[in-house]
Amino acid sequence: MISQSMGMRMDQRQMLTPRMIQSMEILQLPLMALEERIEQELTNNPVLEMRDNEAETGEQAVAENQEIRDEAREDYSEGEQTLTMKEDASEDFDRLARISDYFENEEFSPNGNSSSFRQSSYDGERDKKMDAMNNTASRGVNLQEHLLGEWAFVDCSKEVRQAGEAIINNIDGDGYLRREGQALPLEEIQKESKIPLALPDLEAALRLVQTLEPSGVGARNLRECLLIQLDALEQDDDGAGDGHDFDLERALITDHLKDLEMNRYPQISKKLGRPIDELKAAVKKLACLHPHPGKQVGGEDAPPIIPDAIIYYDEDQDKYEIEMTHEPAENLYISGMWRKFLKEKKGDKQTREFLSNNVRNARWLIESIEQRKSTIMRVIRAVVDAQRDFFDKGPEYLRPLPMILVADQLGIHVATVSRAVSEKWIQTPRGVFLLRRFFSGGTQSAEGEDMSWDAVKEKLKTIIGDENKDQPLNDDEIVEKLKEQGIVLARRTVAKYRKILNIPTARQRREF
Repeated sequence: MISQSMGMRMDQRQMLTPRMIQSMEILQLPLMALEERIEQELTNNPVLEMRDNEAETGEQAVAENQEIRDEAREDYSEGEQTLTMKEDASEDFDRLARISDYFENEEFSPNGNSSSFRQSSYDGERDKKMDAMNNTASRGVNLQEHLLGEWAFVDCSKEVRQAGEAIINNIDGDGYLRREGQALPLEEIQKESKIPLALPDLEAALRLVQTLEPSGVGARNLRECLLIQLDALEQDDDGAGDGHDFDLERALITDHLKDLEMNRYPQISKKLGRPIDELKAAVKKLACLHPHPGKQVGGEDAPPIIPDAIIYYDEDQDKYEIEMTHEPAENLYISGMWRKFLKEKKGDKQTREFLSNNVRNARWLIESIEQRKSTIMRVIRAVVDAQRDFFDKGPEYLRPLPMILVADQLGIHVATVSRAVSEKWIQTPRGVFLLRRFFSGGTQSAEGEDMSWDAVKEKLKTIIGDENKDQPLNDDEIVEKLKEQGIVLARRTVAKYRKILNIPTARQRREF
């Protein structure tokens, strides 16, 4: 039987306001993303402005922002609908998405008409959005576009041209004609094509595609890729193939790729009847071939790294100091004109509500950025104090540093520490590192000294770097070397770390 009744109950729930959500989002943003967010807010919010005069210290902006906080002593939760996080939180996450859209949407006013205010704020000024678009690098040509451009100048029949276009559209980013790591049969391309393609035309087209640049594209496996490049070198009239022993190099590629991978020079020498010195010279020549020819065209440029903070050594105080590289909140401020407009209660009710919402949003943004700086500074200070040996002596002295330990030390939640270190870079006397690198588990040496796993890896690299290459150390011998330094690890752990560091086995490291 179904019945309805009324009652009261007490429970404990986590409440997240939009202001808290924004603070968490700002804290987690890397520096470049933060700058993009600020540019977006400057465009969308007419009351938010930034001082262009770099000579100013930002003290005036800070004072003005403090003044607007004093003027607006309202409850932050006023007009907000709180988020209640419970077991079935699907509705709350939908609301969270709507809140995010609200903050990113320029239509804050009740009637949705805010263009007049934005326009009046930027009259006579350059369009920052257009400047950003004009200064953005254009998208590079990808591999397919590059190959199709070359293919347009190949002399062939209409049927072969269509077949070549189908082949090029199936070449992966490495330059291979394959799918999911497996060679793609021409019959499969024929079957999937929307236009009829004859198998002989596909075969003829593939031979022509394999003559395009970069050399090696259109191959179905590594052996074919290297042979295509070797043939191109042999036919080069500019002398690129001078000094090559093409017969020996072709034999190595055709029959002994696996032997080369396993460093079996004596076996190869015996089978080919060639001395090891000649084999090593041929392999050195083969090193100029590219196993992933497609990566020579297009691809995404690596994003520039801008450190959030610089750590430097102060000799006078014998300690490491921290300097934030960029402090955008100091030059952000709320327009005095619109503050005065609100204070004097000018305009109609909808206008004042629109401006009040934007002032509140601007204040939240500035305070969130200031809080981000403060939190990151505190976390970095905790890292610097805990990792003094790393900065003094090097990576081998990196110590274990759990995030929960820093969180307890600073009196904040461990999730806040995680957001503070996410995608943040710091410049140190030892180089530029991700802040997250300094947080890891570890082990203890025989003397009871704490060592992070990164420090153990550095020890491993040092041991292998100093070994006799004529008789390289196997994993058991590396275990013994580490034990001599007071580090007790299992053989499988050494093998795991060696693979993580891309260090080959003892057999493959041996030099003949």
